[in-house]
Amino acid sequence: MKKLKIGIPKGSLQDKTIELFKKAGFNISVNERSYFPSIDDSQIEVVMVRAQDMPRYVEEGILDCGITGQDWILENDSKVLILENLIYAKQTRNPVRWVVAVRDDSKIKKLSDLKGKRIATELVSLTKSFFKKKKIKVEVEFSWGATEVKVKSGLVDAVVDLTETGSSLRANSLKEIATICVSTTKFIANKNSYKNIWKKKKIGYILLLLKGALEAEDKVGLKLNVKRKDLDKILKLLPALKNPTISSLTLTDWCALEVIIEEALVRDIIPKLKEKGACGIIEYPLNKLIY
Repeated sequence: MKKLKIGIPKGSLQDKTIELFKKAGFNISVNERSYFPSIDDSQIEVVMVRAQDMPRYVEEGILDCGITGQDWILENDSKVLILENLIYAKQTRNPVRWVVAVRDDSKIKKLSDLKGKRIATELVSLTKSFFKKKKIKVEVEFSWGATEVKVKSGLVDAVVDLTETGSSLRANSLKEIATICVSTTKFIANKNSYKNIWKKKKIGYILLLLKGALEAEDKVGLKLNVKRKDLDKILKLLPALKNPTISSLTLTDWCALEVIIEEALVRDIIPKLKEKGACGIIEYPLNKLIY
C-alpha cells in the first residue's frame, strides 16, 4: 500500500497540531512512549519529530512532509518546499518572535552594547548572521533549554530566546532590546516526494482540509428566519465573509438566512438581530471552512 510519511512537531506545537488535524478529519492517537502515533488513515504514517529537526529530515527524504516553524527552516538553511503557511488562530494575535534579551538591571541598553559579549541561544546560525549584518562582534554559544537562567545567573550577557507575549521574559526579570526574526508555522515537503504524482495529490488533500479547519477557527454559523420586509435591516447588521445565503420559506412573506461570522461578534449581534425582527436564530460551530 502507498504511504505518505508525515512529521508532526513534538513539543510546543504538538497539541495544537493534533487538534488541527482532528478538526480537519484526521484522528491522531499519541502514545507518550512512542514516536509513531496512530492515525485513522491507512495511507498516512505519522512520526513525531522535534520542530528543530523537521526541516533536515524532510530535506533528506526520511519524511515526505512535515510541520515546523519558519525559524528552523532558516536556521538549518533547508532546501525544502514550503507549501503552506499554517497560522494557528493564536499566532495571528501574537506571532512568535526570537528576541535578544538582557537582565532588567543590565547596563546593556542597545545592540551595540553587546560588542564582545557572550550570547546563549538555541538559534545559533541565525543569531550569528543577525549580528554579523549589524557588524557587531559577539560570542554566540548553543544553549539547550533553560536559556533565561543563564543570563539571570550571569553565565552569559544576553540570550536570544523565543517569545510570544513577552510574559515569560518579564517573569524572569528580562527585557527585550531587539527582535531577530518573526516565525510562523509552515507545512513543508521533500522536493522529490512532491514530484511523485500520488504523494503530491495526497498532500494536496491534507492541506485542503487543514486550511479549511484553520479558516473555521474563531468563526461560527448563524441561521435565522426573518420577514422579507425586515430583510434589509437584518443584512445591514451582518458582517458576512461572503454574501449571506437567503432562501424562501413556505410562508411567502418570510425567508431563511444563513451566514458565517466571527465568534466574538455573536454576543453583540444576536440581540440586535432579535430587535430587528429575526427569529428562530441558531448558532452552530464550524469544523472546516473551504472557499
